[in-house]
Amino acid sequence: MSSIAESLAKKQKEISVSEFFERNRQILGFDSPTKALIMAVKEAVDNSLDACEESGYLPDIKVRLEKIDQNEFKMTVEDNGPGIMPNMIPNVFGRLLFGSRFHAIRQSRGQQGIGISATVMYGQITTGKPTRVTSKTEKDKPAAVKEIMLNTKTNSPSIVSEDFVMWDEKEHGTKVELFLTGRYVAGKQSVLEYLRQVAIVNPHTSITFIDPDGKTFIYARATDKLPPITKEIRPHPEGVELGTLMNMGRASRTRNLRDFLKTDFSRVSERLAKEICERSGLSETAKTTNLSLDQYKKLLEAMQSVKYLPPQTDCISPIGEALIRKGLKNVLDETKPEFYSPPVSRAAKVYSGNPFQVEVGIVYGGNLPADQQVTLLRFANRVPLLYQQGACVLTKAVENVDWRRYGLEQRGGSGIPFGPAIILVHLASTKVPFTSEAKEAVASIPEIQVEIELALRECGRRLKVHLNKKETKARTRTKFEIVQEILPMIAKKSAKIVGRPIPKLSGSITKIMNVVWVDDSVVFEKKKHKVKIIIYNYTPHSTRFNLHAVVPAGYLDADSMEPKPIEVKEDGKVTWELRPIKSTETMEVRFDLVGLDQELYEENELYASGIDPTLIIGADPLPGDWDVQRLQVTEVAAPEAAVAEEEEDEVDYDESKEALSDD
Repeated sequence: MSSIAESLAKKQKEISVSEFFERNRQILGFDSPTKALIMAVKEAVDNSLDACEESGYLPDIKVRLEKIDQNEFKMTVEDNGPGIMPNMIPNVFGRLLFGSRFHAIRQSRGQQGIGISATVMYGQITTGKPTRVTSKTEKDKPAAVKEIMLNTKTNSPSIVSEDFVMWDEKEHGTKVELFLTGRYVAGKQSVLEYLRQVAIVNPHTSITFIDPDGKTFIYARATDKLPPITKEIRPHPEGVELGTLMNMGRASRTRNLRDFLKTDFSRVSERLAKEICERSGLSETAKTTNLSLDQYKKLLEAMQSVKYLPPQTDCISPIGEALIRKGLKNVLDETKPEFYSPPVSRAAKVYSGNPFQVEVGIVYGGNLPADQQVTLLRFANRVPLLYQQGACVLTKAVENVDWRRYGLEQRGGSGIPFGPAIILVHLASTKVPFTSEAKEAVASIPEIQVEIELALRECGRRLKVHLNKKETKARTRTKFEIVQEILPMIAKKSAKIVGRPIPKLSGSITKIMNVVWVDDSVVFEKKKHKVKIIIYNYTPHSTRFNLHAVVPAGYLDADSMEPKPIEVKEDGKVTWELRPIKSTETMEVRFDLVGLDQELYEENELYASGIDPTLIIGADPLPGDWDVQRLQVTEVAAPEAAVAEEEEDEVDYDESKEALSDD
């Protein structure tokens, strides 16, 4: 008679990874018909984008959904990538955890080798039909066609049929056709919204989508510039753990400990390798395959006690400020926003040895609803995140910012703000810390959250500058238009009643207005941004102050600047010391920006110093961190002609009052 342990042992058996995910498909994001359809499109499109970019092709992607019956759809995704070798097609689409990017430390959309094969598995589970893959690698060769199913018991592909066909309309590319159960909906969490967001952060991509009703949506390419190809780096010693270190040491091909540290890790120089060996008390010539557990512990302690340079950043590929703006304008122009905040790209940082970079952009106004929460667009490695918004660190960072400071409503002082705005947050990293294999939310890593909040605040300040400028100009312009229209009518009527000439009103207007008005414009023509700034002195006295502008560094045409500034800094800060401007007179400042894309400069950032901030409209007070010599005198002695003119205006003003009194 066998023991209980022996009976239990007979029941124990190994399960394949495919079988595990077959029973737990919700982990991969296939937990509802609506979500399953989006995930299927997402995984296929991600693969197409990665393949095209790595091969140097500008992606042309076509997605089609056809409704077979009430719940069944046929999905077709076609690209112009390099194609897949015929013998590799079964493993790529019919085996989980099969891929080329898992061990590479560099940014990419897919890494685990689960996505597209999991989609194939979901399709066959729900419909019982195989996936058809057509792939062409060279212009003059036929395309390989294979119908595949995934054997979940063995995690291996089964080829249902295979053939070669002519695919004349394609020089190279891949087409995936599969059947799956799903539900097609419109709205914020839909296939169309996913593709729209893909177009925003991948402006080098052309996307055509045909929905189940046969309606075609086209997102045209906004730029012909491919993102830079990311380079693979070695592990950074700052984030290594004991078990990983032991595995690396025992698998290393180097001869000794010193060479192991230098060649198997990044940012470890000859000097640092020797210092680590010295601190650990281990010989530089010790073989890593012979080290004991205690010796590896000492080695790890020594590695963590020295300082390293941050990892290289050519392993990540941020979108960049220029392309973020292009993508937003290309897709969102139908909402006619009044303001695109210059996107903010933070310098690359590190968490647990993994390089990452944060990018943020804000769109405001236009047809965006003012009485709803702002639209939050979350992205990781150029991939939209449509689900689990509340569990994502990108969302938490937005909620932690006090948006009331920047002109948006925030009920209770925290949470997603309300207002006519869209906030875009993108995280680029060699290892995005997703909360699950479905890759729907980013885990709460403090280093990442801090960087996002800093970027959001910087973007918020730019929005606040725009809103302040807009509000004060609108308020003052209304007042000025009233004064310009009503005062002349009163003066004309008063002069007619008393039988006297119509008085000059310039002095009266300046007394009522008592502001310095800064009006500016940006016109793009002949590949130049032509900037004109007009200063109107609507005060009773001659006025002088310093004018400051912030422009993109490196694009300023020095010869076009009139008048010449007293200072031009390398970071794009420009300062003019303006001559005295007489009461009711104007002064112009002009300059050109050359070689800058049109959409990258549409609004001037102007500041003033040496003048009472309450007197000036159209330029903000100079920030305290701008180190310039400020003028202390806001009013200067006016020339005799100006004094006489002001005295004449005083008389006219008094006579006008007398006439009105008599009337």
